[in-house]
Amino acid sequence: MKSETARRYQQVKQQITDTAERYQRPYPPRLLAISKYHSSEAIREVYDLGQRDFGENYVQEAVEKIHALPYQDICWHFTGPVQSNKTRMIAANFSWVHSVDRLKIARRLSEYALEYHKKLNICIQVNVNAEPQKKGVLAQELEQLTEHILQLPGLRLQGLMCIPQPRNTLAAQRHNFGLLRQLLEKMNVRHQLNLQTLSMGMSGDLEAAIAEGASIVRIGTAIFGPRGN
Repeated sequence: MKSETARRYQQVKQQITDTAERYQRPYPPRLLAISKYHSSEAIREVYDLGQRDFGENYVQEAVEKIHALPYQDICWHFTGPVQSNKTRMIAANFSWVHSVDRLKIARRLSEYALEYHKKLNICIQVNVNAEPQKKGVLAQELEQLTEHILQLPGLRLQGLMCIPQPRNTLAAQRHNFGLLRQLLEKMNVRHQLNLQTLSMGMSGDLEAAIAEGASIVRIGTAIFGPRGN
């Protein structure tokens, strides 16, 4: 008999595939299982089902799990706000950072990544709705930050990430994600790049994100259930 976690995980995978087909996307987005607040045992169960990309928001919690799950083929993604005093630990333990929004943070991550003889894959987090209390670079400041990040040797810029305002309709959700897609398209033209990563969409707005071209969707509750389950 399948566990509840296995049932949810397979349901999410099928939903992603079906939605990508419905919107005629050339391929389904990469599933990033957001495992914050959930135990190493829960992560191991999903790993055993074939999942390899896991996202964490809190450095200390994540490092404990990383040490408890020393699988070489897990790709760990940091998806939470990046504090300056945590940049060394992030560079040491993660392959991706989705939430870079300041040049100071980018420089520190690059410096430490070089110390560890690696390049960090990063996304620039954009505050697409210009919310005063939300993390992310404003759209009008994205160009300048991109120019600087492209010069940092320890970083490999992959694309953009956003956590937009919650919306109740598919059309409104698509509008927010469409803003991020348009920013990436402009970035590619300006800098003669071919960045493909749009890290957007969570359990509540998965369909809209895929419809607008998400390449990574970040799903937590729909896989692991509520915290503590």
